[in-house]
Order: sequence, then structure tokens, then C-alpha cells
Amino acid sequence: MVKLRFPFWLLLATLLPLKALALTELQASVDKNPVSQGEYVALTVTADDDLQSQALDTSALLKDFIVGRTSVGRSTQIINFDTRKETRWQILLAPKQLGQVTIPAFEINGVKSNPIQLQVVDSGSQPQQMKNLFLRTSVSSDEAYVGQLLTYKVKLYLAVDLQRGVLSTPNIEGAQIKQVGDDKDSNEIVNGRRYRVIERTYSIVADNPGKLMINGVNFSGDVLMNSPSSGMFSFQESRPVQAQGDSLVVTIKPIPQAYVGDWLVADLVALQEDWKDNQSYEAGQPITRNITLLASNADDTSLPDLHIPLPADMRSYPDKPVKKTYVRNGQMVAKLTQTIAIVPAKAGDYTLPEIKVAWWNPHLNQEEYATLPARHIKVKPASNAPAPDLSVATPQAVPTAHGYWPLATAVFAGLWLLTLGLWWRARKTPMVDAHREIVTAPQPTVAAPSLQTAIDNDDAAQVLNALIREVATITGKELSLGQLASIAPTLAEVAAQIQSAHYSRAPTDTAPLYQILLQALAQFRHQYSQQKQQKSPLSSLNP
Repeated sequence: MVKLRFPFWLLLATLLPLKALALTELQASVDKNPVSQGEYVALTVTADDDLQSQALDTSALLKDFIVGRTSVGRSTQIINFDTRKETRWQILLAPKQLGQVTIPAFEINGVKSNPIQLQVVDSGSQPQQMKNLFLRTSVSSDEAYVGQLLTYKVKLYLAVDLQRGVLSTPNIEGAQIKQVGDDKDSNEIVNGRRYRVIERTYSIVADNPGKLMINGVNFSGDVLMNSPSSGMFSFQESRPVQAQGDSLVVTIKPIPQAYVGDWLVADLVALQEDWKDNQSYEAGQPITRNITLLASNADDTSLPDLHIPLPADMRSYPDKPVKKTYVRNGQMVAKLTQTIAIVPAKAGDYTLPEIKVAWWNPHLNQEEYATLPARHIKVKPASNAPAPDLSVATPQAVPTAHGYWPLATAVFAGLWLLTLGLWWRARKTPMVDAHREIVTAPQPTVAAPSLQTAIDNDDAAQVLNALIREVATITGKELSLGQLASIAPTLAEVAAQIQSAHYSRAPTDTAPLYQILLQALAQFRHQYSQQKQQKSPLSSLNP
């Protein structure tokens, strides 16, 4: 056993110096030279030994390069009992400047690599068909008006497989920009070479006249490329890539001084409405209008609000307009939809005036108008309108000439006797001011049965009709909803709020409004009773 141990330790002592002196060569190479500015180059450093990853110091590269991902690989080969070990570093570098740049020599354990003179050329000097990746940018016009929509397109051409990537948004000052739709993926042949093309579209709307600079977009990502050291086998590795689009300049013209109205510039503008003639309408019932404004080659942010004129005896309750932009047949279309409820206060013939929207035609350089024609409608009385109170509305019979004076004499005599009797009674007995107590007595807020039923059913139209009947009963006069404001302004205001809540598309709790209406009606009844008492000829006779 002792004889066997001695050769083993002797062999181990012999191999230790060989291990320390195993690194004999350090090589550096790049996969391309020259290289375009903004393009990554793969630097490979190879050592003929098994080394730690931290053995290679790459800090000297930071001066002239953007250092990307670094990968480390190791291999061992045994041929005829001859063992060869290798450590390989692959570093992705992007030069910071044009011209000749030096990749310095590296040193590990006293062994140095050779320096490399790298030539960096302008990216535009290399033909696009020779590149694996490049960008093309375009704009729909080199001049436009303030507020006019410009279409900006970016195309990314790829001759290699894309793993991941980020395309920056165009950098523009003094303009609104947003992406339109989703990216399009297609294929194109450029000078006989097939490319995958990813297309992205933006809309640009300039805010001010002058020169509009559209800075070129940037792309950065990772692609799969064949490894330069794959030998007889085909291996792919991930490489970071970059590309820069060209910058463009557009001349923006101001709004013409002769233009009148809200500024809107587009290729074509139209107003549409789904209107049916010979419809039957009733007073107090809503008439719904759905009006659409369409503008070709425009953005929805440029669309003005619609001005919809109305006759004097109509109230309008518009919803919030809905705006959107979409693409049709490759062209941008802006759309505004306005829904409005119109309530006629009384029956009659009405003319809904025409609606006009001014816009500027950039191709003809002139102002034009999109119009909706006037609408003529007939409004019938409400089908549940209150019948006239014959006891109030029917005039008294007029006496003939022969019987007028005897009747008048009898009436005045009776009034004089009644007044005399009241005066005598007042002198004998202290008088209680019952009139004042009656006047100041609190009025109940209980509604009439028809009004309360309409409130319980939450039927705004029935509530307003019942309200008109109540006011007519109190005043003894027939009236319409439009005449309510001249008799009872507070009631008219509450009625308008109920109409607005009822015809609005947004859900609204009308219960508080109904309670306010009952209180306002009770107050009106109380005030009207006071006015009648003050006008009574008997009240002035009280001492």
C-alpha cells in the first residue's frame, strides 16, 4: 500500500504547475467591420483555459462603446487523450461615435489579446437592402392648416426574426399625436430581398402655425441571428438591434382671416339625421333627435359642438355628445353623435330651424357648410290634457237692458245691509281676527289624488299634466306648461328640472324633485289664497 501512494502524490505534484501555466493564448474578434452607427457588433474574446466569468475586465470599453449583454460559455474537448479547455466571452457593443474606434487589448494572468481597429460609418451610407433591419417614415402632406389632421406612418423592415422590440412615439412639440388603430403585419420585397414589415399609423394635429418638426422614431429590440462560431452546426443567438427613422418638416398655415365660425378643416363634412316625416307629436311629450356630424380626414378632438336652434315654446334637453375617430377604407373619419330631447309646451305648428356647420376645404381653399334642412312639425294638444272647468270658464249671462238696473239695485242694497250689520256687531262684541288665522294657517303638502298617483308611478309627463290641472283649479284659469312661468315661476322652474331629469339618459333620482314640487305647489296655493283675501271687498271693512 505504501508503494502505491508514492506515485499518486508524485503525479499530483507534477500536474499542479501545469495547471497554473495552462492559459497560453487570449484572442479577440468582431463579427463585422465596418459597422454602422447605432448598430451592435459582437465582440468575442476566447481564452484556452477554463476561467471564471469575472476573469475578463471589460470596463475599458465604456469610454467609446455602449456595452450590452455579455454571455460566457465554456467547452472541453478530449482528442487522443489530449484535453483542451476553452472559455469564451461574447460582448455586444454599440459605438458612440463615427470614425475609427479602438477596441483595447485585454489581459488575463499576464496573457494579452490583440487590439482591434473598428471602423464606424454613417447608417445612411449603407444601402437599405444590405441591412437586416431599417425604418421608413412618411407623412401625408408637407403642408397643412392649424387643426388639420396629418397621417404619419412608420414602417419597420425586418430580414431576421424579431424576438422583442420597442418602437418609440414620434417626438413633436406644438402638436397633438396619437396612434390610430393596431399595427399591421405584412411582407414586402425590397430589391429582391423579402422583409417582414410592421406598420404603425399616427395622427398629428398641429396647434400653431409655422414649421413643425417631426423627429424620427427609434426602434430598439432583439433579433435572432446565426452565431458566427457555430461551425458546421447552425445555431442562432439573440442580438440587440437599433434603428433610427428620418426626421420630417411640415409647414403649418394659420386659420384664414375670412373664415367665420368654429374652426374645422377636413376633406369632407356632412350632417345626418334619421328623421321621419308625418310623425304625430303631442304637447308635453318629448321629440328625440339623433344628429350625426361626420368629418373625413379629421380627428374627433377637432369637431365643434352642435348649435341647435329651437322655437320659443320648446325646451331642449341635450345629452353629452359622443365623439370618436375610426378608420374607413384607409382614411380617418371623425364622428360626433348628439341626442337631444325637445319638449313642446303647447300645441301648434312649429318649424325646427336648419342646422349649419361651417368647415374649411383645404383642397379648394374655401369655406363650406354642412346643413340639415328645417323640419316642419305639428303638435297636437296633450291627449290627457284637463278639460275646461265650465263652472269657472263659462261666462255669466248678461242681463237685458230692462232688467239690469233692478238687479244691480238689489245687489247693492243687500251688500249695504250686510255691511251695516257686521259693523254693528263689531261694536258690541270683541272681534277675533279669524281671517288672519285662516290666512296664516300652514298649508298641507298632500297632493291631489291624480298628482299623487302620477308621482307614485314616477311618470313625469303625467305629473306635469296633473300639475297644470292643479294650478288651473287654484287660479280658475286654463293654462299650458309654457304659461306656467308667468303665473308661478317657482313651479315652472321645478317642472323644468323634472323634465330635464326625465328626458336625460343619465339616471336621476326624481323623488326629491317631486317633494320640492309638492312644497312649491302648497306655497303657491297659500300665496294665491292670500292674494284673493286681500282683494276681497269685505276685508277692507274690518275696523
